[in-house]
Amino acid sequence: MREDTILRKLRGRDPAGLEALMDRYLPYVSTVVWSILRGSMSPEDGEEVASDVFLAAWEQSADLRPGQVKAWLGAVARNKAKNKLRQRGQTLPLEEDVIDLPGPGDPAGELEQTEERRLVRRAVDSLPGQDREIFLRHYYYAQSVKEISAAMDLNESTVKTKLRRGRLKLKELLTKEELA
Repeated sequence: MREDTILRKLRGRDPAGLEALMDRYLPYVSTVVWSILRGSMSPEDGEEVASDVFLAAWEQSADLRPGQVKAWLGAVARNKAKNKLRQRGQTLPLEEDVIDLPGPGDPAGELEQTEERRLVRRAVDSLPGQDREIFLRHYYYAQSVKEISAAMDLNESTVKTKLRRGRLKLKELLTKEELA
């Protein structure tokens, strides 16, 4: 179902619109939520946060615009996950750099966000094949180190090492791009 059709159904309070939205974006929203929660809560808590994101989309469907839905959902997921951590008295891990990207409706911010995505994609693509696959499995598909090691027939410590080296390599590449 096309995004504009999904939005029309949402605005018309058709549950099929919400179902289609969830079918399309639940993996993405879950990845955003778990990238912030990072296993600090139960799976049920993470699912609750993801559900709250789609409830917000249902309630605020008039604010959604075709082509901006994914960014809107990502911003809401990030904020709701952070709020959940705060409610529990937890904070974001200090060792992880979390970039707060501008919200939807900010044209300059959207342009900057598009450029950042392009730079990150290019940096990830520059990783060697197996390292890139491990990196994408972990950070894009939200697979655990254990799941990756089983799927790729690698030792868990090898996966952790490749993730660490990948992060360092990306940081190096992205810092170069920023200075250029």
